[in-house]
Amino acid sequence: MKKLRLIPRVVTARPLCCLAVAAALASPIRAAAPAATYPELGPLPVLKVDTAKAELGKHLFFDKRLSGDAAMSCATCHEPQKGWGDDAPLSKAYVGSEYFRNAKTYLNSVHARYFYWDGRLSGRDGPTLVRDSITETHFLNMDGRLMFLRLQQVPEYVEMFEEAFGNEASFGRVLKAVAEFQKTVVSQNVPFDKFKTGDAGAMSPEAKRGLALFSGKAGCIQCHNGPYFSDATQHRLGVPDNPDILDNPLRHITMRSMFKFMGVDNFENIQVDVGFYTVSKLNRHRGAFITPTLREVTRTAPYMHNGMLATLDDVIAFYDQGGGDVPDKDPLLKPLGLTAAEKAELKAFLEALSGDPVIVEPPPEYEYKVISNWTEEPN
Repeated sequence: MKKLRLIPRVVTARPLCCLAVAAALASPIRAAAPAATYPELGPLPVLKVDTAKAELGKHLFFDKRLSGDAAMSCATCHEPQKGWGDDAPLSKAYVGSEYFRNAKTYLNSVHARYFYWDGRLSGRDGPTLVRDSITETHFLNMDGRLMFLRLQQVPEYVEMFEEAFGNEASFGRVLKAVAEFQKTVVSQNVPFDKFKTGDAGAMSPEAKRGLALFSGKAGCIQCHNGPYFSDATQHRLGVPDNPDILDNPLRHITMRSMFKFMGVDNFENIQVDVGFYTVSKLNRHRGAFITPTLREVTRTAPYMHNGMLATLDDVIAFYDQGGGDVPDKDPLLKPLGLTAAEKAELKAFLEALSGDPVIVEPPPEYEYKVISNWTEEPN
């Protein structure tokens, strides 16, 4: 009787990405919660961190070896000195392309229900998020099979992987290490959090009045609620289009390439970012984007998915007028009629959501050395 020969099936990064998208599609699309059920505003939960894995992950986060041409790192678009974003309206991208969305802050991203503006992937699934960033063509464009071989030729990494995992470098261990580091990039000494835990003097009287406006007349809490200050839901706000997406061929090519991969119909003729439609494929979600966090908002300008609002004053004015002038705008958006004093109070509260600067200095860069695990047999 012939023995059956089992041939292993090679799974590439692309199908994994498709599985992640499929998982997102399988999740129910939540409607905005009624006022009585808004998740309470408060401090973020403290996560347990494996220090050895996080230290390794910190080195990897800043290491350009994780990109295909070894010219970019995760920190290229998520710089600690720039609020863990890149302070540009639209983000950088892999060499030969430019990206078409604003780089969201990496701060507190481990608590994000959805990290990307269009609802792809969860910040709470750190390894999958890291895998997408490393392998995605327009981000780091790296082949995991090559990446871990690079790391195996750096003696310092050999030691760190052994300490953190008791084993050698591998693609999967890289993902886990960077995800562990992600847990450490969180807000520190936030006035609002101190106020919520009993320090009545942690916020100014003006900021306290701003909190009342946030939860009342201004209605911000309808979408920015819970400890992460986001309802993790898509909204069509009518933010003006960023003209650079259409005028800059590299950004427009990147956008169409992404939409093609995501299965967006008629992607060849799309002129503007369709947002959450890339995931849901429902027409009512064209131009809708996931609510971002407001934590550390003073450090993350410019604002919105395309960076079209430069300052917090611009953001407050945009919502005060009831959002943009577009059809099928989210019904939650209505003119607010805020006075100049109320706008200042609301801004004071938003400023109280930022704590001490979270600065991580780049670790030293380690050089390659030829390392072999083979030993010659004696004659």
